[in-house]
Amino acid sequence: MIETTITIDGPAASGKTTVGYELAQKIGYVFLDTGVMYRVATLAALNANIDPQDETAVVQITQTLDFDIEPEIDHEDGRHYTVWVNGVDATWELRKPAVNQNVSAVASYPQVREELVRLQREFADGHATVMVGRDIGTVVLPDAPLKIYLEATPEIRARRRMGDHLQRDYNTVEFEKILADIIRRDRIDSSREHSPLKPADDALIIDTSTLTPEGVLQAMLDAVAERELPILNG
Repeated sequence: MIETTITIDGPAASGKTTVGYELAQKIGYVFLDTGVMYRVATLAALNANIDPQDETAVVQITQTLDFDIEPEIDHEDGRHYTVWVNGVDATWELRKPAVNQNVSAVASYPQVREELVRLQREFADGHATVMVGRDIGTVVLPDAPLKIYLEATPEIRARRRMGDHLQRDYNTVEFEKILADIIRRDRIDSSREHSPLKPADDALIIDTSTLTPEGVLQAMLDAVAERELPILNG
């Protein structure tokens, strides 16, 4: 049983999910976007009228979450996975602006991270996995043979996020607001006491600001080849 794991970390809208999914498809690995788990916790809190700043209440609802992440191939709406929360498809609801604005606060709570990190490690156990997030290479799977960290300027990432909002017909699409939220999330993610956003000491750092998704993917595939990691579908 092959248990090779590739970790991809980076700030919001750096391209982790898109290229991570494509990498997993290319090499035959299982894909997990761990940010989805923190979004599920955030959405559950919002739907229960819990203030995301109420750490105790958020922790309590996280410990009772009933959700599942299923891989999705060639789905008509372009999703990379389907997320079921309490039996309901919440995949696109997890991307709404209200979740974007509160997920970093929820993800900063140590007991929330402890619970979800446990689930992330269970997911990777026994599988060849591409796992993306913000602390995968540093905390969740620090022994992974290939760790990648994607970065891009806040302005580039805000334009990407604005495009996502327009595609989904969300109301909040003003560039300046999205840029301010990106910068705010970067500050929260990088300065939190537990599992701050940062590259692992041995991570391959790729600046995606001027690269196409295809260019980023090729850099990743080159790294896989250089480290002689197993390819499972070729």
